[in-house]
Amino acid sequence: MSTTGRAPVRTAGPETAACVNAHSTANATPAKVSGRDVVASWLSEHTEDLIGWRRHIHANPELSRTEFGTTEFLESWLVKAGLEPRKLPNGTGLLVDLGPEGPRIGLRADMDALPMQEYTGLPFASTVPGVSHACGHDAHTTILLGTALALAEVPDLPVGVRLVFQPAEEVMPGGALDMVAAGAMEDVSRMFALHCDPRLEVGRVGIRVGAITSAADTVELVLDSPGGHTSRPHLTSDLVYAIGTVITGLPGLLSRRIDPRTSTVMVWGAVSAGKAPNAIPQTGMLTGTVRTGDHATWSLLEPMVREIVDGLLAPTGVRYQLNYKRGVPPVVNDELAVRMFEDAIRATGPDALADTQQSGGGEDFSWYLEEVPGAMARLGVWSGIGEQLDLHQPTFDIDERALAVGVKVMTNLVLNSH
Repeated sequence: MSTTGRAPVRTAGPETAACVNAHSTANATPAKVSGRDVVASWLSEHTEDLIGWRRHIHANPELSRTEFGTTEFLESWLVKAGLEPRKLPNGTGLLVDLGPEGPRIGLRADMDALPMQEYTGLPFASTVPGVSHACGHDAHTTILLGTALALAEVPDLPVGVRLVFQPAEEVMPGGALDMVAAGAMEDVSRMFALHCDPRLEVGRVGIRVGAITSAADTVELVLDSPGGHTSRPHLTSDLVYAIGTVITGLPGLLSRRIDPRTSTVMVWGAVSAGKAPNAIPQTGMLTGTVRTGDHATWSLLEPMVREIVDGLLAPTGVRYQLNYKRGVPPVVNDELAVRMFEDAIRATGPDALADTQQSGGGEDFSWYLEEVPGAMARLGVWSGIGEQLDLHQPTFDIDERALAVGVKVMTNLVLNSH
Protein backbone atom coordinates (compact mmCIF):
# COMPACT_ATOMS: atom_id res chain seq x y z
CA MET A 1 0.00 0.00 0.00
CA SER A 2 1.52 3.29 -1.04
CA THR A 3 1.32 6.56 0.89
CA THR A 4 1.75 10.18 -0.10
CA GLY A 5 3.48 11.25 3.10
CA ARG A 6 0.70 13.73 4.01
CA ALA A 7 -1.32 13.56 7.19
CA PRO A 8 -4.97 12.79 6.55
CA VAL A 9 -7.29 15.81 6.59
CA ARG A 10 -9.67 15.83 9.56
CA THR A 11 -13.14 17.26 9.24
CA ALA A 12 -14.25 19.17 12.28
CA GLY A 13 -16.99 17.36 14.13
CA PRO A 14 -19.62 19.00 16.28
CA GLU A 15 -17.38 19.10 19.34
CA THR A 16 -14.47 20.67 17.42
CA ALA A 17 -16.69 23.29 15.79
CA ALA A 18 -18.14 24.23 19.15
CA CYS A 19 -14.64 24.71 20.56
CA VAL A 20 -13.65 26.94 17.62
CA ASN A 21 -16.79 29.08 17.97
CA ALA A 22 -16.31 29.40 21.71
CA HIS A 23 -12.71 30.50 21.21
CA SER A 24 -13.74 33.04 18.59
CA THR A 25 -16.49 34.43 20.81
CA ALA A 26 -14.18 34.75 23.77
CA ASN A 27 -11.70 36.81 21.77
CA ALA A 28 -14.26 38.98 19.94
CA THR A 29 -14.62 42.64 20.93
CA PRO A 30 -17.91 43.09 22.82
CA ALA A 31 -20.51 45.06 20.87
CA LYS A 32 -20.63 48.65 22.10
CA VAL A 33 -23.93 49.60 23.67
CA SER A 34 -25.24 52.91 22.30
CA GLY A 35 -26.03 55.80 24.57
CA ARG A 36 -29.62 55.71 23.40
CA ASP A 37 -29.87 52.04 24.46
CA VAL A 38 -28.51 52.97 27.88
CA VAL A 39 -31.15 55.71 28.24
CA ALA A 40 -33.91 53.37 27.05
CA SER A 41 -32.83 50.80 29.63
CA TRP A 42 -32.72 53.47 32.33
CA LEU A 43 -36.22 54.65 31.45
CA SER A 44 -37.63 51.12 31.50
CA GLU A 45 -36.37 50.77 35.07
CA HIS A 46 -37.08 54.28 36.35
CA THR A 47 -40.25 55.63 34.72
CA GLU A 48 -42.16 55.05 37.96
CA ASP A 49 -39.38 56.86 39.82
CA LEU A 50 -39.86 59.87 37.55
CA ILE A 51 -43.52 59.97 38.47
CA GLY A 52 -42.71 59.61 42.17
CA TRP A 53 -40.14 62.44 42.03
CA ARG A 54 -42.56 64.72 40.24
CA ARG A 55 -45.29 64.01 42.79
CA HIS A 56 -42.95 64.70 45.69
CA ILE A 57 -41.94 68.07 44.20
CA HIS A 58 -45.57 68.83 43.33
CA ALA A 59 -46.74 68.15 46.87
CA ASN A 60 -43.98 70.32 48.35
CA PRO A 61 -43.91 73.51 46.25
CA GLU A 62 -41.67 76.41 47.15
CA LEU A 63 -41.85 80.03 46.05
CA SER A 64 -39.12 81.88 44.20
CA ARG A 65 -35.73 81.97 45.95
CA THR A 66 -37.00 79.74 48.77
CA GLU A 67 -36.53 76.42 46.93
CA PHE A 68 -34.30 74.99 49.67
CA GLY A 69 -36.13 71.69 50.07
CA THR A 70 -36.33 71.13 46.33
CA THR A 71 -32.61 71.87 45.99
CA GLU A 72 -31.73 69.40 48.75
CA PHE A 73 -33.99 66.74 47.24
CA LEU A 74 -32.29 67.07 43.84
CA GLU A 75 -28.84 67.22 45.37
CA SER A 76 -29.35 63.94 47.24
CA TRP A 77 -30.31 62.04 44.07
CA LEU A 78 -27.50 63.57 42.02
CA VAL A 79 -24.90 62.67 44.65
CA LYS A 80 -26.26 59.09 44.82
CA ALA A 81 -25.58 58.84 41.08
CA GLY A 82 -21.94 59.82 41.61
CA LEU A 83 -22.35 63.37 40.33
CA GLU A 84 -21.00 66.52 41.95
CA PRO A 85 -23.68 69.23 41.99
CA ARG A 86 -22.65 72.79 42.85
CA LYS A 87 -25.13 74.70 44.98
CA LEU A 88 -25.60 78.44 44.54
CA PRO A 89 -24.36 80.58 47.46
CA ASN A 90 -27.89 81.39 48.68
CA GLY A 91 -28.75 77.68 48.92
CA THR A 92 -31.21 77.43 46.02
CA GLY A 93 -30.31 76.21 42.54
CA LEU A 94 -27.75 73.69 41.31
CA LEU A 95 -25.20 73.34 38.51
CA VAL A 96 -24.09 69.86 37.43
CA ASP A 97 -21.47 68.98 34.79
CA LEU A 98 -21.24 65.68 32.94
CA GLY A 99 -19.05 64.42 30.11
CA PRO A 100 -15.78 65.70 28.68
CA GLU A 101 -14.22 69.06 29.49
CA GLY A 102 -14.32 71.92 27.03
CA PRO A 103 -17.27 73.53 25.25
CA ARG A 104 -20.52 72.02 26.44
CA ILE A 105 -24.24 72.38 25.90
CA GLY A 106 -26.52 73.58 28.67
CA LEU A 107 -29.89 72.14 29.69
CA ARG A 108 -32.07 74.20 32.02
CA ALA A 109 -35.11 73.57 34.24
CA ASP A 110 -36.90 76.00 36.56
CA MET A 111 -37.92 74.91 40.06
CA ASP A 112 -40.17 77.52 41.67
CA ALA A 113 -43.91 77.42 42.25
CA LEU A 114 -46.62 80.08 42.10
CA PRO A 115 -48.43 81.91 44.94
CA MET A 116 -51.69 80.18 43.98
CA GLN A 117 -54.00 77.78 45.80
CA GLU A 118 -54.34 74.40 44.09
CA TYR A 119 -57.79 72.96 43.33
CA THR A 120 -56.95 69.73 41.49
CA GLY A 121 -58.06 67.33 44.20
CA LEU A 122 -55.08 65.10 43.41
CA PRO A 123 -53.83 62.75 46.14
CA PHE A 124 -50.41 64.43 45.80
CA ALA A 125 -51.77 67.99 45.65
CA SER A 126 -49.84 70.82 47.25
CA THR A 127 -49.47 70.56 51.01
CA VAL A 128 -48.52 74.23 51.24
CA PRO A 129 -51.52 76.60 51.53
CA GLY A 130 -51.59 79.20 48.78
CA VAL A 131 -48.63 77.74 46.85
CA SER A 132 -48.75 75.34 43.91
CA HIS A 133 -46.93 74.14 40.83
CA ALA A 134 -49.48 75.55 38.39
CA CYS A 135 -46.93 76.17 35.62
CA GLY A 136 -45.34 72.73 35.28
CA HIS A 137 -41.99 73.54 36.90
CA ASP A 138 -42.28 70.33 38.91
CA ALA A 139 -42.27 68.46 35.58
CA HIS A 140 -39.37 70.52 34.19
CA THR A 141 -37.27 69.78 37.27
CA THR A 142 -38.12 66.08 37.26
CA ILE A 143 -37.23 65.75 33.58
CA LEU A 144 -33.84 67.36 34.10
CA LEU A 145 -33.15 65.16 37.12
CA GLY A 146 -34.02 62.08 35.04
CA THR A 147 -31.83 63.37 32.23
CA ALA A 148 -28.90 63.75 34.63
CA LEU A 149 -29.26 60.26 36.10
CA ALA A 150 -29.74 58.60 32.72
CA LEU A 151 -26.73 60.36 31.16
CA ALA A 152 -24.62 59.50 34.20
CA GLU A 153 -24.87 55.84 33.09
CA VAL A 154 -23.69 56.51 29.51
CA PRO A 155 -19.96 55.55 29.41
CA ASP A 156 -18.72 58.09 26.86
CA LEU A 157 -20.82 61.16 26.25
CA PRO A 158 -20.07 62.77 22.89
CA VAL A 159 -20.13 66.26 24.38
CA GLY A 160 -19.92 67.91 27.75
CA VAL A 161 -23.22 68.99 29.27
CA ARG A 162 -24.16 71.40 32.06
CA LEU A 163 -27.46 70.88 33.85
CA VAL A 164 -28.91 74.10 35.27
CA PHE A 165 -31.54 73.71 37.99
CA GLN A 166 -32.73 77.30 38.24
CA PRO A 167 -34.69 79.00 41.03
CA ALA A 168 -37.01 82.00 40.71
CA GLU A 169 -38.32 82.00 37.16
CA GLU A 170 -41.69 83.42 38.21
CA VAL A 171 -40.36 86.75 39.51
CA MET A 172 -38.47 89.70 38.08
CA PRO A 173 -35.55 89.98 38.11
CA GLY A 174 -35.52 86.22 37.67
CA GLY A 175 -33.21 83.47 38.77
CA ALA A 176 -31.64 83.12 35.33
CA LEU A 177 -29.60 86.22 36.11
CA ASP A 178 -28.48 84.61 39.38
CA MET A 179 -27.34 81.50 37.50
CA VAL A 180 -25.43 83.53 34.92
CA ALA A 181 -23.72 85.47 37.73
CA ALA A 182 -22.79 82.15 39.36
CA GLY A 183 -20.97 81.00 36.22
CA ALA A 184 -23.65 78.87 34.64
CA MET A 185 -22.67 79.97 31.14
CA GLU A 186 -18.91 79.46 31.40
CA ASP A 187 -17.83 77.13 28.55
CA VAL A 188 -21.46 76.68 27.42
CA SER A 189 -21.85 77.02 23.66
CA ARG A 190 -25.62 76.44 23.35
CA MET A 191 -28.55 76.40 25.75
CA PHE A 192 -31.78 74.35 25.66
CA ALA A 193 -34.98 74.09 27.70
CA LEU A 194 -38.41 72.48 27.63
CA HIS A 195 -41.64 74.05 28.84
CA CYS A 196 -44.95 72.29 29.47
CA ASP A 197 -47.67 73.06 26.91
CA PRO A 198 -51.23 71.99 27.82
CA ARG A 199 -52.34 72.73 24.25
CA LEU A 200 -50.20 69.92 22.85
CA GLU A 201 -51.03 66.25 23.32
CA VAL A 202 -48.58 64.12 25.28
CA GLY A 203 -45.95 62.62 22.99
CA ARG A 204 -45.70 65.75 20.86
CA VAL A 205 -43.14 68.54 21.19
CA GLY A 206 -43.44 71.93 19.49
CA ILE A 207 -40.58 74.11 18.25
CA ARG A 208 -40.11 77.10 15.95
CA VAL A 209 -37.30 79.31 14.66
CA GLY A 210 -37.36 82.88 15.98
CA ALA A 211 -39.30 84.35 18.88
CA ILE A 212 -41.25 81.75 20.87
CA THR A 213 -42.06 84.02 23.86
CA SER A 214 -42.28 87.78 24.26
CA ALA A 215 -40.54 90.50 26.18
CA ALA A 216 -42.70 91.50 29.13
CA ASP A 217 -42.38 94.89 30.84
CA THR A 218 -44.52 96.37 33.62
CA VAL A 219 -45.98 99.89 33.56
CA GLU A 220 -47.15 101.53 36.79
CA LEU A 221 -48.65 105.02 36.60
CA VAL A 222 -49.39 106.91 39.83
CA LEU A 223 -51.48 110.09 39.39
CA ASP A 224 -52.46 112.90 41.73
CA SER A 225 -54.47 116.13 41.55
CA PRO A 226 -56.05 118.61 43.99
CA GLY A 227 -59.38 116.79 43.71
CA GLY A 228 -62.71 118.51 43.94
CA HIS A 229 -66.48 118.35 43.40
CA THR A 230 -67.81 116.71 40.23
CA SER A 231 -70.02 119.77 39.71
CA ARG A 232 -66.93 121.96 39.21
CA PRO A 233 -64.36 120.00 37.14
CA HIS A 234 -63.12 123.26 35.57
CA LEU A 235 -61.76 124.36 38.94
CA THR A 236 -59.46 121.35 39.40
CA SER A 237 -57.66 118.67 37.43
CA ASP A 238 -60.01 115.80 36.62
CA LEU A 239 -57.96 112.76 37.62
CA VAL A 240 -60.49 110.13 36.49
CA TYR A 241 -60.78 111.75 33.07
CA ALA A 242 -56.96 111.76 32.86
CA ILE A 243 -56.83 108.06 33.74
CA GLY A 244 -59.39 107.28 31.07
CA THR A 245 -57.33 109.20 28.53
CA VAL A 246 -54.27 107.08 29.28
CA ILE A 247 -56.23 103.81 29.44
CA THR A 248 -57.36 104.17 25.84
CA GLY A 249 -54.69 106.48 24.49
CA LEU A 250 -51.49 104.63 25.36
CA PRO A 251 -52.39 101.24 23.83
CA GLY A 252 -53.94 102.95 20.82
CA LEU A 253 -50.99 105.22 20.05
CA LEU A 254 -48.45 102.42 20.59
CA SER A 255 -50.32 100.39 17.98
CA ARG A 256 -49.84 103.29 15.54
CA ARG A 257 -46.17 103.83 16.33
CA ILE A 258 -44.93 100.21 16.23
CA ASP A 259 -44.94 97.72 13.37
CA PRO A 260 -47.82 95.27 14.07
CA ARG A 261 -45.64 92.40 12.80
CA THR A 262 -43.60 92.69 16.02
CA SER A 263 -46.56 91.32 18.03
CA THR A 264 -46.43 94.26 20.43
CA VAL A 265 -49.39 94.67 22.77
CA MET A 266 -50.17 96.93 25.73
CA VAL A 267 -52.87 95.79 28.19
CA TRP A 268 -53.93 97.30 31.50
CA GLY A 269 -54.46 94.89 34.36
CA ALA A 270 -55.56 97.11 37.24
CA VAL A 271 -57.01 100.59 37.79
CA SER A 272 -58.03 102.36 40.98
CA ALA A 273 -59.26 105.86 41.80
CA GLY A 274 -61.85 107.37 44.08
CA LYS A 275 -64.86 106.05 46.02
CA ALA A 276 -67.60 108.67 45.91
CA PRO A 277 -69.66 109.34 42.76
CA ASN A 278 -69.69 113.10 43.34
CA ALA A 279 -66.03 113.66 44.23
CA ILE A 280 -63.07 113.98 41.87
CA PRO A 281 -60.38 111.90 43.58
CA GLN A 282 -56.92 113.15 44.46
CA THR A 283 -55.02 109.96 43.68
CA GLY A 284 -55.24 107.07 41.27
CA MET A 285 -53.14 104.26 39.85
CA LEU A 286 -52.87 102.28 36.63
CA THR A 287 -50.81 99.12 36.14
CA GLY A 288 -50.35 96.96 33.07
CA THR A 289 -47.89 95.20 30.83
CA VAL A 290 -46.25 95.89 27.50
CA ARG A 291 -45.16 92.84 25.50
CA THR A 292 -43.32 92.40 22.24
CA GLY A 293 -41.86 89.52 20.26
CA ASP A 294 -39.20 91.68 18.66
CA HIS A 295 -35.90 92.25 20.43
CA ALA A 296 -35.15 95.57 18.70
CA THR A 297 -38.61 96.91 19.55
CA TRP A 298 -38.12 95.96 23.19
CA SER A 299 -35.33 98.54 23.51
CA LEU A 300 -37.61 101.27 22.11
CA LEU A 301 -40.62 100.67 24.33
CA GLU A 302 -39.71 102.53 27.52
CA PRO A 303 -38.83 105.91 25.95
CA MET A 304 -41.85 105.65 23.65
CA VAL A 305 -44.24 104.92 26.54
CA ARG A 306 -42.84 107.86 28.52
CA GLU A 307 -43.23 110.20 25.56
CA ILE A 308 -46.83 109.17 24.89
CA VAL A 309 -47.94 109.32 28.55
CA ASP A 310 -46.46 112.79 28.93
CA GLY A 311 -48.24 113.97 25.78
CA LEU A 312 -51.58 112.53 26.92
CA LEU A 313 -51.47 113.95 30.45
CA ALA A 314 -49.98 117.37 29.78
CA PRO A 315 -53.32 119.03 28.81
CA THR A 316 -55.14 117.57 31.84
CA GLY A 317 -53.00 119.27 34.48
CA VAL A 318 -52.76 116.03 36.45
CA ARG A 319 -49.38 115.25 37.98
CA TYR A 320 -47.98 111.75 37.58
CA GLN A 321 -45.12 109.40 38.29
CA LEU A 322 -44.37 106.67 35.75
CA ASN A 323 -42.56 103.56 36.97
CA TYR A 324 -41.46 101.50 34.01
CA LYS A 325 -39.92 98.12 34.91
CA ARG A 326 -38.13 96.26 32.16
CA GLY A 327 -38.80 92.55 32.45
CA VAL A 328 -37.27 89.87 30.28
CA PRO A 329 -36.25 89.85 26.62
CA PRO A 330 -38.12 87.58 24.20
CA VAL A 331 -36.86 84.01 23.86
CA VAL A 332 -35.57 83.99 20.28
CA ASN A 333 -34.78 80.46 19.09
CA ASP A 334 -31.55 80.10 17.10
CA GLU A 335 -31.99 78.23 13.80
CA LEU A 336 -29.19 75.69 14.36
CA ALA A 337 -30.39 75.02 17.92
CA VAL A 338 -33.90 74.45 16.56
CA ARG A 339 -32.57 71.92 14.03
CA MET A 340 -30.81 70.12 16.89
CA PHE A 341 -34.05 70.10 18.85
CA GLU A 342 -35.98 68.81 15.82
CA ASP A 343 -33.59 65.87 15.43
CA ALA A 344 -33.90 65.07 19.12
CA ILE A 345 -37.69 65.25 18.97
CA ARG A 346 -38.00 63.08 15.84
CA ALA A 347 -35.89 60.42 17.54
CA THR A 348 -38.63 60.00 20.17
CA GLY A 349 -41.27 59.04 17.58
CA PRO A 350 -42.34 59.61 13.95
CA ASP A 351 -45.17 61.99 14.87
CA ALA A 352 -43.53 63.71 17.83
CA LEU A 353 -42.48 66.95 16.11
CA ALA A 354 -45.15 69.66 16.14
CA ASP A 355 -45.47 73.27 15.08
CA THR A 356 -46.01 75.95 17.70
CA GLN A 357 -46.79 79.65 17.80
CA GLN A 358 -45.17 82.56 19.55
CA SER A 359 -46.57 83.22 23.02
CA GLY A 360 -47.22 86.62 24.55
CA GLY A 361 -45.91 85.30 27.86
CA GLY A 362 -42.49 86.15 29.25
CA GLU A 363 -39.81 83.61 30.17
CA ASP A 364 -36.46 84.38 31.79
CA PHE A 365 -34.75 81.60 29.83
CA SER A 366 -34.20 84.50 27.43
CA TRP A 367 -31.35 85.79 29.61
CA TYR A 368 -29.27 82.70 28.76
CA LEU A 369 -29.85 83.41 25.07
CA GLU A 370 -28.44 86.88 25.57
CA GLU A 371 -25.16 85.02 26.25
CA VAL A 372 -25.21 82.14 23.72
CA PRO A 373 -27.50 80.78 20.98
CA GLY A 374 -30.13 78.27 22.04
CA ALA A 375 -33.76 77.26 21.89
CA MET A 376 -36.80 76.42 23.98
CA ALA A 377 -39.33 73.77 22.92
CA ARG A 378 -42.86 73.08 24.16
CA LEU A 379 -43.59 69.69 25.69
CA GLY A 380 -47.10 68.33 25.19
CA VAL A 381 -48.73 67.45 28.52
CA TRP A 382 -52.43 67.16 27.56
CA SER A 383 -53.85 63.66 27.86
CA GLY A 384 -55.94 64.05 24.71
CA ILE A 385 -59.15 63.64 26.73
CA GLY A 386 -61.20 66.38 28.31
CA GLU A 387 -60.56 70.09 28.74
CA GLN A 388 -57.24 71.67 27.82
CA LEU A 389 -56.41 73.66 30.95
CA ASP A 390 -54.12 76.64 30.68
CA LEU A 391 -50.95 77.37 32.62
CA HIS A 392 -51.26 79.40 35.83
CA GLN A 393 -54.68 77.97 36.62
CA PRO A 394 -55.36 76.39 40.05
CA THR A 395 -56.63 73.22 38.34
CA PHE A 396 -53.59 72.76 36.07
CA ASP A 397 -52.15 69.24 35.87
CA ILE A 398 -50.12 67.18 33.39
CA ASP A 399 -50.28 63.73 31.84
CA GLU A 400 -47.28 62.14 33.56
CA ARG A 401 -46.35 60.13 30.45
CA ALA A 402 -44.82 63.41 29.28
CA LEU A 403 -42.00 63.00 31.81
CA ALA A 404 -40.39 60.10 29.92
CA VAL A 405 -40.87 61.96 26.63
CA GLY A 406 -39.03 64.94 28.07
CA VAL A 407 -36.11 62.78 29.25
CA LYS A 408 -35.85 61.21 25.79
CA VAL A 409 -35.75 64.60 24.09
CA MET A 410 -33.16 66.08 26.44
CA THR A 411 -30.89 63.04 26.38
CA ASN A 412 -31.18 62.89 22.58
CA LEU A 413 -29.95 66.49 22.41
CA VAL A 414 -26.77 65.42 24.18
CA LEU A 415 -26.27 62.07 22.44
CA ASN A 416 -26.78 63.61 18.98
CA SER A 417 -24.20 66.32 19.62
CA HIS A 418 -20.57 66.17 18.56
